[in-house]
Amino acid sequence: MQDSLFQTEAGFQPLAARMRPATLDDYVGQKHLVGPGKPLRRAVEQGLLHSMILWGPPGVGKTTFARLLANVGELSYETLSAVLSGVKEIREVVERARNRKQSQGRETLLFVDEVHRFNKSQQDAFLPHIENGTFIFVGATTENPSFELNSALLSRTRVYVLKNLERDDILQLLNRALTSDAGFGGRLLIDEDVLDTLAESAGGDARRALNILEVAADLADPKGPESSRITAATLEQVLQTSLRRFDKGGDVFYDQISALHKSVRGSNPDGSLYWLCRMLDGGCDPLYVARRLVRIASEDIGNADPRALQITMQAWDAQERLGSPEGELALAQAVTYLAMAPKSNAVYKAYNQCMADIRKDPDYEVPVHLRNAPTKLLKSMGHGEEYRYAHDEPDAFAAGESYLPEAIHQRRYYEPVMRGLEIRLAEKRQRLDTLDAQSPKKRY
Repeated sequence: MQDSLFQTEAGFQPLAARMRPATLDDYVGQKHLVGPGKPLRRAVEQGLLHSMILWGPPGVGKTTFARLLANVGELSYETLSAVLSGVKEIREVVERARNRKQSQGRETLLFVDEVHRFNKSQQDAFLPHIENGTFIFVGATTENPSFELNSALLSRTRVYVLKNLERDDILQLLNRALTSDAGFGGRLLIDEDVLDTLAESAGGDARRALNILEVAADLADPKGPESSRITAATLEQVLQTSLRRFDKGGDVFYDQISALHKSVRGSNPDGSLYWLCRMLDGGCDPLYVARRLVRIASEDIGNADPRALQITMQAWDAQERLGSPEGELALAQAVTYLAMAPKSNAVYKAYNQCMADIRKDPDYEVPVHLRNAPTKLLKSMGHGEEYRYAHDEPDAFAAGESYLPEAIHQRRYYEPVMRGLEIRLAEKRQRLDTLDAQSPKKRY
């Protein structure tokens, strides 16, 4: 089989690896951190490196930036992956850094990828070596450091937030790959509109953009012995088989869930449908979405439209029975119904307040008139003796009766709102309150 037109003499190396920058000027994106005059750039240029946490989504340049810091600072570069390493590997890298510093006077930069995957004891293992300067620690994480990293580690590092690359950043990176000797050296042709589509499809992920370009290059139409062209059809073929990034369990994941929930709450069916489709297209488990929709039906709609809960449960059932993609249409039906339904968080507020009270209050005893009396002994103790059977009362309502412990009998939790079906529930509650207030049989 003929070698690829773009195979290097030194053997295959992924395009993303070949395009790693050697200087800060070559680094694409993150201008808020490393642009001219920015504090982090000044620290690097002045050789005042410090331990840090790089927090951002995949493909925004965390690993690249760590390598660049080591190159610019003329430091030895060590790397650990929290997925593959443990305390043994940490001890080994510490020993190498210590020996290097003592025998050669050379500093070490230790890059720890996915540092949030280390447990507390593993994170603590770095602390004394960060403090005594054995190495400069650079951790990378896609998760919120405030939640996933020990406070002791955070107190010894500075956190920098890396953002998705802008479209112009991606285009700059792609054009560099097309023209530079490390990339395709002008041998790969692509029309500007096709390149724009590629940049948009990357979703701010530099690694994804370069990977798409590399795959498209392998499928490009030959235009002679030394060049090929990526057409719109070629790119479409690549994008159909290349899953979008969906950071399951990470901040991107929760951001999209949040956007979906807030779009429904805001009664916007278009935004709701968009975020649903974004998540499904990115590989999110449809059953996870179904569970969240059930929660939304109770939290944000509640008794204003009880059909919302029924429809979401039916959509969940349809997804389980049919699978994808057929079942996903039922999710789309449910999410648009939820968005257009009348909204009430009365049940949600009542539940949260009641749970909060129960956790802080004493364990009040069940009032005697509400207790069960299955035996003669319990009947002799008066259990259930004064209970009023509602069905024997006018309109099946025992006016003046109380169903809470005496100490808290005046508390109110559920307050229907004047939207949807809860308008009728609010009116009924007001009528029952009036009957209670006028009843000569008030218990308390």
